Amino acid sequence: MSTSGFVPPAYPYDRLAPLAARAQAHDGGVVDLSIGTPSDPPPPAVLEALAGSGAERGYPPSAGSVGLREAAQGWMRRRLDVEVPTSAIAACIGTKELVAGMPHWLRLRDPSRDTVLYPAVSYPSYAMGATLAGCRAVPVPVDAQWRIDLSAVASDDAARALCLWVNTPGNPAGGLDDLGTVAAWGREHGVPVLSDECYAEFTWEGPRRSILAHGSKGLLAVHSVSKRSNLAGLRVGFYAGDAELVGYLSELRKHAGLMAPGPAQHAAAVALGDDDHVEVQARRYRRRLERAQHILSEAFDIKAALPGGGLYLWFPAPDGDAWAFTERLAVEGGCLVTPGEFFGPSGAGHVRLAVVAPDTRLDLVAHRLGVV
Repeated sequence: MSTSGFVPPAYPYDRLAPLAARAQAHDGGVVDLSIGTPSDPPPPAVLEALAGSGAERGYPPSAGSVGLREAAQGWMRRRLDVEVPTSAIAACIGTKELVAGMPHWLRLRDPSRDTVLYPAVSYPSYAMGATLAGCRAVPVPVDAQWRIDLSAVASDDAARALCLWVNTPGNPAGGLDDLGTVAAWGREHGVPVLSDECYAEFTWEGPRRSILAHGSKGLLAVHSVSKRSNLAGLRVGFYAGDAELVGYLSELRKHAGLMAPGPAQHAAAVALGDDDHVEVQARRYRRRLERAQHILSEAFDIKAALPGGGLYLWFPAPDGDAWAFTERLAVEGGCLVTPGEFFGPSGAGHVRLAVVAPDTRLDLVAHRLGVV
């Protein structure tokens, strides 16, 4: 039966299945460096909190428990040097559902606008959220340092924009946007700026940063415990900033029944209250970035630059053929990485490598490739 309705495209990582099978054939199996899935242990205190919250019987607050919002407030104060009232903080079920749903909710708020702006090389859910909402997904070019270039936004696109997504440190390339300039652009054009800051704890160049250092009007910062605390399976994040916008979103999400599970909220509050485990994790990721950089250099003479932040190496593929190099790594190293086109057509010809596997697994890739 034919249909003229929406047909979901293939999920990007499903396209890697044949190469994953070839990598899996190696003794020791596939070393998956494609998806940014944490593999290191979360803090024991978080697991204890998850098991003993007592929050599993009743319905949890959709906007987040007082404990979770206070923990998020304290974390932003300590780590990002920004002060946000708990009334301007709300929980989400991980940040991916927030990213994908945001255009739909914002269009309900302002049906006169239909355009989502996002970096041309970026997390695919920014564009997919626009598509799922029936909006225009308009990529904004990035510069040579993988920072968004707002001077390239056409005036018509700015006038029709529901929102502008930015991501600092950026996925996949680790770029660090000038968030002050971004905030000013959004206010000048009356466009809400949504700043995805889920990698903020892993900022390698300069201090950790948030767009909320430049005020809150018209701005939202989006955060997650997935990467900072190795809790991607917990599915808890939060958004903070413009009090009117947070209030609108939290009320809408309440009506839709969107709520992070109570035990997960309790555990996330414990995670946000502890910084020591994040410092340990940051050292792990920095060490692995340097190890992967060495492996690529020794095995393939690829000079991959360290990112400004994040947990990915982003580098040009030999001869510009990202799929060929992805296949070569799977066959020769038993290692799975991501072709850059997954992050937009402007990313074609590049490769992303996520340093999420334990050190012993990176050593196994090095051994297979003959690197000491």
